[in-house]
Amino acid sequence: MKNIYKILILLLSIKNISYATVWNSPYSNIGNNTLYSSFSLTPKHLDPVISYSSNEWRIISQIYEPPLQYNYIKKPYELEPLTLKAMPTIKYLDINGTIYSKYILKLRDDIKYQNHPAFVKENRSLKNFEDIETINDLKKIATRNLKAIDYEYAIKRMAVREYNSPILDTIKEYIVGLDEFSKKISKIAKDKKILDLRDYHIKGVEVIDDYTLSILIKGKYPQFLYWLSMNFFAPIPWEADLFYQQDGLKKKNITLNTYPIGTGAYYLAKNSPNREMILKANPNFHSEFYPLTKERLPFIKEIVYSLEKESIPLWNKFLQGYYDASNISSETFDQAVTISSNGSMGLSSAMKKRGIKMSSSIAPSIFYMAFNMRDPIVGGYSESAKKLRQAISIAQNEEEYISIFMNGRGIPAQSPIPPSIFGYINGKDGTNFVVYDWINGKRVRKSIEYAKKLLAQAGYPNGVSKKSGKRLVLYYDTTSSGADDRALMDWRRKQFAKLGIELIIRSTDYNRFQEKVRNGKVQIFSWGWNADYPDPENFLFLLYGKNSVVDTNGAGINSSNYKNPKYDKLFEEIKTMQNSPLRLKKIREMIEILQNDTPWVWGVHPKSLTLYHSWFSNIVSNAMANNTLKYKKIDGKLRSRKIEKWNRPNIIPLIIFIMFLTSIGYFLYRAYKNRQSYKVI
Repeated sequence: MKNIYKILILLLSIKNISYATVWNSPYSNIGNNTLYSSFSLTPKHLDPVISYSSNEWRIISQIYEPPLQYNYIKKPYELEPLTLKAMPTIKYLDINGTIYSKYILKLRDDIKYQNHPAFVKENRSLKNFEDIETINDLKKIATRNLKAIDYEYAIKRMAVREYNSPILDTIKEYIVGLDEFSKKISKIAKDKKILDLRDYHIKGVEVIDDYTLSILIKGKYPQFLYWLSMNFFAPIPWEADLFYQQDGLKKKNITLNTYPIGTGAYYLAKNSPNREMILKANPNFHSEFYPLTKERLPFIKEIVYSLEKESIPLWNKFLQGYYDASNISSETFDQAVTISSNGSMGLSSAMKKRGIKMSSSIAPSIFYMAFNMRDPIVGGYSESAKKLRQAISIAQNEEEYISIFMNGRGIPAQSPIPPSIFGYINGKDGTNFVVYDWINGKRVRKSIEYAKKLLAQAGYPNGVSKKSGKRLVLYYDTTSSGADDRALMDWRRKQFAKLGIELIIRSTDYNRFQEKVRNGKVQIFSWGWNADYPDPENFLFLLYGKNSVVDTNGAGINSSNYKNPKYDKLFEEIKTMQNSPLRLKKIREMIEILQNDTPWVWGVHPKSLTLYHSWFSNIVSNAMANNTLKYKKIDGKLRSRKIEKWNRPNIIPLIIFIMFLTSIGYFLYRAYKNRQSYKVI
């Protein structure tokens, strides 16, 4: 028994040592200056000329640097130079009675690209690709200064139809010569194995010297400054473009879509989209300072994004401290948030106890359900088609959706324009009277009985076609497939079932879903839009006819393929106007047209809530800025202490179990020895 006591003393003596070890940590060093985050949708396009999804921009915005950025802390939102010495100079020219705006951009001369093999001449004409699996297998790397030609080159790439830039058809209306250049270069691109865009020039884009660029714009278009803060205008070095056009690299999927190259605070060190993506601080990053303290950026040296497809595992890891910030899903809302009697939201006591903080804001966004206006059933502009869409819109109880699936974090949309954007109108004047009545100072959704009358007038009494006598069956395309989405899909079916319509869900992955939308192979689908810049044009152009996704071979951003000549005419008038009563009047006319045609079920403007741990700081709510990671801080030592405290293994049951086994073993051993002694006697 003395040996048992010795074992017990030994186990108890190592108890405190065991408590200091986190057995289940997914990371080797939680005390370092690394941000741990996650992603649920695999980024497909990291090429800035193509990318237009938020899950992609959160990556590439840390890597690429357009000429301008939003000030991180100022409200209202304010643009400032990023790679420029000062804001662009704008000169207004009268050429043969036509007004033009000339933007002159003067670049800083101290900005360098990340180290990259494209800047090594021999890497642009490789002969052997067998040993190359990732870009990191090319050991010879170099850098060079950012120059004006790189911004010119980016605009040229935007013009090549083969690259499917989603903004080409919008921006070609403004940059002088871009439309003609696009037609010319797109034909040339079809016959060129390697396309070197240095040999071609856009009439309105001029490289004055190494660090000066001028862009000529038709008329006056004040929103062009906003575009200069977007990744589409991020510089592309010609060396990178030629490097990535090598067939051997393209076959290995080594392209700008997988390995971006930029001058930003970070570079993509690892791209394993089915597991993790890692950004590291760019050693060549130019001098930039935090707005308040003037400390040099970036603070965080590494960002690790891990793939998390389900919300519950992500949430549990956040509570353990293994993710530094987290959104709040419907399943975890009650655990994280309390709602006071006046409807305001605050942190629960459990979150406060852990030192967790919350950032909240009304997002300049809209989530909507769209009808493909080219579809023979739900599309078209006849009165019956409009009434079918209007009936479906009334049946989609957005108030119920917000309550059940968003825990009250949103408001029903009345048009594409969200709060905080010019053109949004609150109260009665901003009400969509196709879907709502105004009763006793409140919006009240029209009844299902009224929706059924519209449905009958559309030719589907009780959901049955007058022509065929068959029940109306509609198809809803979605990326929803996991357990978290089943309840939502059931709810969607019920909304249609209220009208007697059968809804069939067609689920697919996000990349396939995007392809179906771009090709017009959908009937009904849900999508969302986050503001690129704080102007109503950035929402109203989602329904501009010339931006139809089908008509532009997948490049447009009008995913519902909506076209109304009167709406399009008004859009062309307001898109270049300064905010004014006249502009507001025209916007209201446009919204009435949209509400009557109903190309969308207008959906929801969400309220954004983000939780973050006490060791994560410099968190500022800024819906316009995308390149924000460079401003944020991590206290790795505090995180390490908290994680060790929250995740200490409880080894007492293990000790008791070992003692039990040892005791049993001891008594069995004693019994055996006694028996052996008995036999000897």
